[in-house]
Amino acid sequence: MTDTNLILGAANGTLIEQLGSMSNRHGIITGATGTGKTVSLQVLAEAFSKAGVPVFAADIKGDLSGIAAAGKPHKKIDERLEQIPLPEYNQRGYPTLLWDVFGKQGHPIRATVSEVGPLLLSSLLELNDTQTGVLYAAFKMADDDGMLLLDLKDLRALLSFMAQHNKELRLDYGNISSASVAAITRRLLVLEEQGAEAFLGEPAITLADLMQKDFSGNGVINILDATRLTQEAPRVYATFLLWLLSEVFEELPEAGDAELPKFVMFFDEAHLLFNRAPAPLLDKIEQVARLIRSKGVGIFFITQSPLDLPENVLGQMGMKIQHALRAYTPKDRKVIRAVADSFRANPDFDTEAAITDLGTGEALVSVLDTKGAPQPVQRTLICPPESRIGPLTNAERKDKLSSSPMAGKYDVTLDRESAYELLRERADKLAASEEKEKETAAAEKAAAKSAAPRKRSSNRQSAGEAMLKSTLRSVGTSLGRALIRGLLGSFRR
Repeated sequence: MTDTNLILGAANGTLIEQLGSMSNRHGIITGATGTGKTVSLQVLAEAFSKAGVPVFAADIKGDLSGIAAAGKPHKKIDERLEQIPLPEYNQRGYPTLLWDVFGKQGHPIRATVSEVGPLLLSSLLELNDTQTGVLYAAFKMADDDGMLLLDLKDLRALLSFMAQHNKELRLDYGNISSASVAAITRRLLVLEEQGAEAFLGEPAITLADLMQKDFSGNGVINILDATRLTQEAPRVYATFLLWLLSEVFEELPEAGDAELPKFVMFFDEAHLLFNRAPAPLLDKIEQVARLIRSKGVGIFFITQSPLDLPENVLGQMGMKIQHALRAYTPKDRKVIRAVADSFRANPDFDTEAAITDLGTGEALVSVLDTKGAPQPVQRTLICPPESRIGPLTNAERKDKLSSSPMAGKYDVTLDRESAYELLRERADKLAASEEKEKETAAAEKAAAKSAAPRKRSSNRQSAGEAMLKSTLRSVGTSLGRALIRGLLGSFRR
C-alpha cells in the first residue's frame, strides 16, 4: 500500500506530514483563542480534499466558508512559504457545500426524532432518570410498531397517548405517569424556542450528500455554519454532531486498512459535546470513537485545551496540533505541564516552555509513524491555506447556494403521515366507537323495559374496548416493521 502524505507545515526546513493511512486514528487541534486553530483546520481540510476525501467541518466563528474561494497574495504568506519547502502552492478555492440548521447561511440540514433516538434526546432535554425511562418507553412503543416519529409534534402526540392509556400499556412499557409526561412536554417546548424544531424534521439529510467528490476527484468540503447555533442552542449543536457521528458509524461498512479514510469530520468547540453529558452517553461516545476507525472515518476535535476531552477519548487521538496556551494562573501552568507530558519529548527543545512561546500560525505537532506510534513532537510552522482566510461575502454565499447541486433538495419541509396523524385518526375512531356504544346501550336499556331481564355475560368485550385494544396492539405503522437502534440510539436503516 502506497501511503498518501498530508503536508501540515515544516520544522527547521523539513516537511511535517500526516500519513493518510493513519488519519482514521483521529486527531486534536488545540490552543488559545487567536493562535491559529482555524487555519490549521483549513489546511488539513484542503489536504484531505486534494487527496479525494470528503470532509465535514463545523464553522463556529463563521470564517471557514472562505475555503470555497481562492486566497489572495500577501506578504506574510510569501514569508511563510520561504520557510516551508512545499512541492507546489496554488491559491484556489475548494469544492464546498454550505449547510445551516436554520437554513439561512446554507442548505437546511435535518434529522428526524426517530433518527436521533432516546439516548441523545434525553441528554438534550436534560431529563432525570424517571423521565428518561418514560422517553425510552415512548421510543420502544414506536419502534415496536414501526412508527416513525418525524418531528416534535409526533413525539408529543405519542407521549400524550401513552399517558391517557397508562393502565393498558403498563404491562408492556411500565408506568407512564402524567407528571413525567408533562415535564418532558415542557422541556420540548423550551427546545422548540431554542430552534430545535428546525433541526428535527424532514427531509432528513442523506449521508451520501455529505460524502461526495467533484468531477476532478477532489473531496467536497461540507461547512456547517454554527455561529447562531452555538450561541443560542449549544446543546442542540452538540446533539447534532453526536447524531451525525452515530449516523456515519451505523451506515458505513467496515473498511479495513486503507491508504486514506473514506470521510473526515472536524468538530469545533468540542467541549460542548461532553459538557453535562450523562455517563451512559459518554461511554457510548468513547465506544463509537474507538470503533469508527474500522469504518475508515477520521475525527478531529478542535478546542482550547486537550483536557476539555474526557481522558478515554483523548487517549484515542493520534495526531496532535497544539497551538499556544497562556499561563496566567497556577492552574494554567498545571494544565500546560499536563499537555507537555502528553507529547513524546523532543531533545532539541523544552516542550513545556515552547507551548507558551509559540507564535500565531506556529504549533507543536505530533504525528504517527507507519506502525501507529507517536513521533517526537516538532515545533512547526503551519502551511498557509491555498483558499481564503476569512468568510465569503453575503453575495458570494448567495451565488454559492444558488449554483449548488443541493439547491432545492432540502429547502421545503415535509409533513407526511406519521405518529401525530395516525394517533389522531385512531383517537377519532375510538371516540366514534364509544359514542356508538353509548347509543346502542341506550337503545338496549329502552328495550329492556318491555322485555324480561337478561343477564349480560361478565366477560363480554364492548366495541369500545375492542377498538382500544386493537389500537394499543398496533397504533399504525409507516414502515411496517420494527426499528433497530445502534450504539448511540439512532436507528439503523
